[in-house]
Amino acid sequence: MIVAVWVVLVTLLLIVTWVTVLCVGRARRLDRLHVRTDAARAGLDMALARRAEVAGQVAAALARTGQDVTALRAAVGAAGAVAAAEREGVENALSRQLAAVDRGRLDAALLEELVDAEQLVILARRVHNDAVRDTLGLRSRRLVRWLRLAGTAPEPGYFEIADPEPGSMPIHRSAPERSPDPTPH
Repeated sequence: MIVAVWVVLVTLLLIVTWVTVLCVGRARRLDRLHVRTDAARAGLDMALARRAEVAGQVAAALARTGQDVTALRAAVGAAGAVAAAEREGVENALSRQLAAVDRGRLDAALLEELVDAEQLVILARRVHNDAVRDTLGLRSRRLVRWLRLAGTAPEPGYFEIADPEPGSMPIHRSAPERSPDPTPH
């Protein structure tokens, strides 16, 4: 009888220890994912700010050539001062204005800077959305929900903007294409 009580107590102690270790591990992972999401959001904000800055330079360069850039300047101004809730719409408007730019009128250095800024936004958005997906995935687990392991951390959200069309950005190849070697090895 006493042995059975001890077996039950030891079993309960092992179960409580296992659940505690599992909860601590999930809480730590969730905290790391929230930090990763916050860092990715900061990187995305920096990439969007850089793109807006380069878009301002593009507007100035096109204005010197006599092209009407009022819509582009308005989109750049809106991107610089926008609330977080309206950010996606404003950034989409800036993307549409940049897609309409005649890139043939830009000098090579400014064009390269614009392409780099656009590609950085694409990359930063993907990194951010991947971090959000991982965080939301862990937050959706039953144990995390039931024990409220996320605490008071706000639920992160995806950032959805339209990526530029592949044809609107020049493709830079690092090495020239090679034809197949006609001689067998």
